[in-house]
Amino acid sequence: MEIQKFVLNETSYFGEGARKVLPEEIKKRGFKKVLVVTDKTLYEAGVSGKITDLLEANNIEYTVYHDVKPNPPVENVLEGLKVCKDFKADLIVAVGGGSSIDTAKGISIVMTNPDRSDIVSLNGISNTKNKGLPMIAIPTTAGTAAEVTINYVITDPEKEIKMVCVDEHDIPIMSIVDTELMATMPKSVASSTGMDALTHAIEGYITKSKNIMSQMYSMKAIQLIYDNLADAVNNTDQDAINKVGLGQYIAGMAFSNVGLGIVHSMAHQLGAVYDTPHGLANAILLPTVMEFNGEVVYEDFREILTNAFHIDATKFTKEEVIKTFCECIKNLSADVGITQTIKDVGAKREDFEMLAEKAMEDPCKPGNPRDVTKEDFIMLYEKAYKGY
Repeated sequence: MEIQKFVLNETSYFGEGARKVLPEEIKKRGFKKVLVVTDKTLYEAGVSGKITDLLEANNIEYTVYHDVKPNPPVENVLEGLKVCKDFKADLIVAVGGGSSIDTAKGISIVMTNPDRSDIVSLNGISNTKNKGLPMIAIPTTAGTAAEVTINYVITDPEKEIKMVCVDEHDIPIMSIVDTELMATMPKSVASSTGMDALTHAIEGYITKSKNIMSQMYSMKAIQLIYDNLADAVNNTDQDAINKVGLGQYIAGMAFSNVGLGIVHSMAHQLGAVYDTPHGLANAILLPTVMEFNGEVVYEDFREILTNAFHIDATKFTKEEVIKTFCECIKNLSADVGITQTIKDVGAKREDFEMLAEKAMEDPCKPGNPRDVTKEDFIMLYEKAYKGY
């Protein structure tokens, strides 16, 4: 057996109201000044206030950077970095979805690795020397699992690319998955981030680097998300929200260590060029790409159908496995209100070659179980444009 490595964060809390542990943990660890990183929507809606209220009540000094944008650009990291330095923070608390947590990771890394202050040099597999400034991640969406991964994504507007930064030094020292906060999500965000989590779990299960431990986590994540996402989104059922929140975290434990695939390679380009929300892009692309990948991983699909989708596929032909698997994904996506074509998020046929060229350079591409060419990417964008 070859040597395998698994990286996870030190401590995690789960459950309704889990945020209440934050002040005690901050004091116990000796932190004095906290930078809270969040986005304007959460700030104005008072969601991040549920965290800052705790800090105030416990006499913990803090300041807030709340200008994080969706698909956060380099500018967000630079602005947050200045706030962090000026305030002399010794801890970052990220409150929000992947955009807030990814921005906080970028700030964290550059605070202790000032030679990367251009931000763009963080792209790809990093060789930073120092662990980032300590960070606690409090997700408000059940999707990205940024709170447990060694990855973060920052948009380079100049090149119109999403930089996928992979760095063990960025992993939060603590995650607090408070599903009460997740219950505040608008339906559109709950559906797209939930499908993002399902994409993470499925791509993590079939990636070239998959192993026994990663597949164990991925399978459980798939089952939790598939069984509960519709209730979580459509009925705001708290038990279902709890299970989706746990499922997305478990999915992150796996894919952070074994990588993803070309659903993400393609979705990153839609986000960079059209500012498409990442989870929505993944959700639209997922059945189309899985049909393509099914030619080489249909046995993995068979396992997922049987163990997570509750369909006995043991005697299905390869074609039946692929068709049933992709239809299950499409039906769940439709059930939670996801559009089925990239045309609806602004994609243009004349851009497909450019998008394909960018996707060929995406760091998630090598993990895909089936090798892919530029022509394959163009074909897949065309299929996703027509709708699976």
